[in-house]
Amino acid sequence: MKRLSAIYKNVKQNNVATNFLNLGSIQVSNMLLAILAMFVVTRTVGLVAFGLVTSSYRFALLAGSGINFGTGQSGVRDATLSRDDPQKLSAVVAATLSIRLLAFLIFLGCLLVLRFTGLFYSRFVFFSIPVVLAEVVNPLCFYIGVEKLKTFNVYNLVANAATLIAIILVVHGAEDALFVNFILGTANVVVYITLLVRFASHFKLTLKLPALNELKQLAKDNFYLTINNASANLQQSVIIFALSEWSTPVVLGAYSICDRFVGQIRNLLNIVANSIYPKAVILYKAHAEQWVIYRRKVKRIFIAIFFAGGIITFIGADFIIYVLSKQHDATAVLFLRTMAFVPVISVLNTINTLDQLIKKHNVFIFRIAALLLLVSTITAIILANSTNFAIIGTFTVIVELSACVMYEYIITKPAIAHE
Repeated sequence: MKRLSAIYKNVKQNNVATNFLNLGSIQVSNMLLAILAMFVVTRTVGLVAFGLVTSSYRFALLAGSGINFGTGQSGVRDATLSRDDPQKLSAVVAATLSIRLLAFLIFLGCLLVLRFTGLFYSRFVFFSIPVVLAEVVNPLCFYIGVEKLKTFNVYNLVANAATLIAIILVVHGAEDALFVNFILGTANVVVYITLLVRFASHFKLTLKLPALNELKQLAKDNFYLTINNASANLQQSVIIFALSEWSTPVVLGAYSICDRFVGQIRNLLNIVANSIYPKAVILYKAHAEQWVIYRRKVKRIFIAIFFAGGIITFIGADFIIYVLSKQHDATAVLFLRTMAFVPVISVLNTINTLDQLIKKHNVFIFRIAALLLLVSTITAIILANSTNFAIIGTFTVIVELSACVMYEYIITKPAIAHE
């Protein structure tokens, strides 16, 4: 008992461990929501309609990554460095929310123009707008920066429970499928606004509109991060868009369910990055070599964890697909087994990206993102037109391996990379 008490005290005093546990709880809650929602939706609307839900959700995430304008990363760093100064923290929050809102209004205007000119319209996309709006008011980067995640954790759990209940009550057939993303987004908007109000109240922030020059500077500083985030989302979404265009609804549905499942496992990488981000900033600021040693240690630990997860996914692929869709689908099982070890590569890319981020090497992050977007687009077009399902499933492996090679080259060859 004393030993357990000592362990608890050590964890409580270790901010990285506390952050990891809190972020872990948040991500596990989100994963459970996603998996249970998949379970409910696929059994209710079928794999074909689920493919439409997934493609529109991917579109919303892509738009959200642009609207976020890189503040999900820079906001953590800025909040960490300003957390002891309410005036500076107020400026960080105000500038972040303002640039997101401006980007959202531009996005909404473009969507309406496309709608009324007849160039583009999709009911699934329009019902996914709340998913995009949620990104405007998402306060997670502020809570991570000040290392106060317990409140966020609790509210997130309640919102996820309410979301799942709403989906069960509202979605009864394929005709209700378009409400899935609407419910997901609306629940997040409500809880994020509540968390923002609590954050501002707790830190006694005085929010006011930032000067135009401040927004211009933030836009300039975060330009490369914005392109990188949009590219990262598009890299994984382009195969969904390609399959919806050139493949069959059955293949799209099978790939979508595997992509969502593996995507939730890969989202655990956000826990890795965000839990060590504040400490990484402090370590690098104090002494760069300390961060290098810490980075290598973290890599080894999480590679082992995600490799074990890959083995479980590979072995249990058929069971996982059956639980989620209530059917044995050989194509989906093949896709899932092909993707099983993708998170092992992704963890390397996540930590390498964090390394470049704290060094403010945003231009190199941008260059890699641009190259990866090209690789993913070409690969998606080729694979989507293939009748070999085993090859289609290698999309994420190809993209993640390409990213890994590029990042490792930049980090191990700094003299060349910084010329």
